[in-house]
Amino acid sequence: MNIALTFKNFEPSPHLRSYAEHRFKKLGRFLHRAGNIELTAVFTVDKFRHKADVILAGDGISISAVEQSSDMYATVDLVKDKIEAQLKKHVDRMREKRRESRKSPGMASADPENPLPLGKEEEFPVIVSEQVEPKPMFADEAALQMRQRDDTVFIFINAETDRINVLYRRKQGGFGLIDPGE
Repeated sequence: MNIALTFKNFEPSPHLRSYAEHRFKKLGRFLHRAGNIELTAVFTVDKFRHKADVILAGDGISISAVEQSSDMYATVDLVKDKIEAQLKKHVDRMREKRRESRKSPGMASADPENPLPLGKEEEFPVIVSEQVEPKPMFADEAALQMRQRDDTVFIFINAETDRINVLYRRKQGGFGLIDPGE
């Protein structure tokens, strides 16, 4: 990780410069390929306000943070903590994406714009087939049944419209209702 420190409106002590570099180098433990990452920090002093503006960029990462306090050492610590929290979130998101791609490798690279070419349907055979006889009920009754059975999909005849509806469990929580309309 390359670190560039800039100081405006004051001349830093060698201890402050080495302290800031040491604190920012610790961020490298969150980055596996730290060689392609640039950290730029601009430290400014205006009367009694000590401000730090840090940008971390490279390899698909773009993180920035700004902090200020009455002491430059405290400002360095505050801005480092902010950048570290954002880096942890980024690393967790990347880790989750890798897990998701491992769970469904064929689906991760699927392009919704371009469906499978003709003749490729046999690669995705139907594994489970189930006969369902939908019963007439209201949507809220169907939701109650889904909660009790822990099903992901529930097919029923909507008692209000007399059409077949599909109730499904959403990843974000709650249920979705598919009504084909007239």
